[in-house]
Amino acid sequence: MILALLIGSIALIYVIAIIYFHCRYPELRWDWKNINTKKMNFPLGFSWGTATASHQVEGNCTNNNWFLWENSKDENMNPRIKDSQRSGIACNHWNKYKDDIDLIKKIGVTHYRFSLEWSKIEPEKGKYDKEVIDHYSNVIDSLIKEHITPVITLHHFTNPIWFDEMGGFEKEENIDYFVSFCKTVFSEYSSRVKNWCTINEPEVYSVMGYFAGIFPPGKKNPQLAVETLKNLLISHTRVYNALKSLPNGKESSIGIVKNIMQFDPYRRWNIFDWIVCRITNKIYNGIALSYLKSGTINVNYPFFVRMNYKSDNAALATDFFGLNYYSHSHLKFKFDSYEFFENKFFDYDTMTDMPYAIYPEGLYRAIKQASKINKPIIITENGIADAIDDRRSLFIERYIYAMSKSIKEGADVRGYYYWSLMDNFEWAEGYDMRFGLYQVDFKTQERSLRKGSRVFVNIINESK
Repeated sequence: MILALLIGSIALIYVIAIIYFHCRYPELRWDWKNINTKKMNFPLGFSWGTATASHQVEGNCTNNNWFLWENSKDENMNPRIKDSQRSGIACNHWNKYKDDIDLIKKIGVTHYRFSLEWSKIEPEKGKYDKEVIDHYSNVIDSLIKEHITPVITLHHFTNPIWFDEMGGFEKEENIDYFVSFCKTVFSEYSSRVKNWCTINEPEVYSVMGYFAGIFPPGKKNPQLAVETLKNLLISHTRVYNALKSLPNGKESSIGIVKNIMQFDPYRRWNIFDWIVCRITNKIYNGIALSYLKSGTINVNYPFFVRMNYKSDNAALATDFFGLNYYSHSHLKFKFDSYEFFENKFFDYDTMTDMPYAIYPEGLYRAIKQASKINKPIIITENGIADAIDDRRSLFIERYIYAMSKSIKEGADVRGYYYWSLMDNFEWAEGYDMRFGLYQVDFKTQERSLRKGSRVFVNIINESK
């Protein structure tokens, strides 16, 4: 009798918990057959843009940690990059930037987000390369001449080798070197550049480099991943405050770029799937969002990770929230001491070439989540890997519709930048993932606008 009551009580608690999670965290799905994606409106002054990152497009980034990573092997002597690919000259954007600016102009966007390659500007600690500084100055002038607003990212995954050898962002004391670099380049360009992104995707840098081991330095230490994430967030705050104190600082818009990915249970009836989703969401999204909103980090998962941190000057120390969004993940719990979940997909998912499903409702959800920071939002990245170009137009139209719906409902979204301007070196995936509005023939360096990209051009033209 007692055993039956105990089992019944446990079953009741289980059912109540599942009902609570199911109602509290619904997985949003729209009936696209009954949605007219042509009905979209955007506020006056809405900015349309596109984006790249230096290591992925410039070529000859030979003095950073990714160059070493591409030319190394893992503990099993397997290449770090798919099929042993190397970034090499990439898109040769370093030399072809004027031609590429013409391509930007042709699609009608008004903003171009690009990153400065720290390892080229400061190849040795404390020594700056004047020719490289002048190069980026010429890029800025060329953009402005064509009435394209430059948006600069100060850190997009890559570190100078000398910085990595010191421990990089694993050590809080190393932040000083990054702040010094940021102050130097801001002083050079801030009279002409008013839009700045400090750190790109601190959670991706930390998780991929220190938990999954797919990015450099290839470590698999959950606690170190969280420590590194904390230091990147501190870096954002320190850079933000340092730049605001410089000439042109108060007139500049300075923000952080955060990727949001929802984690939904693969089996909505399974409490363990819900638990791993809540833990993963807390680490991947919750740490940064809490830090930006209140200056606090509180994560306590015994035997996994712990982090308690409070900053008095971090809360709301950002002028905008740069939101990168691609998709969500379905997690399925598994009994493993380290990898305690796996990503799963459903038969009804429309997949991209990356292991992501097309899920435009997720952008709507992410905007709602980012809105809690109470800062203007810019979609700093959103795009699809689609080599055969048969899903790109669908992706663009539906994701932009999701964004427009959130704007209609009151979200303060100021801009949308498609990732990416052109096919490029997609980190550990090499050149196989084709995100570009422009297709690139890497043998001839010829660029051509994809048919699937034309819907983006049309949306821009219709919004004017």
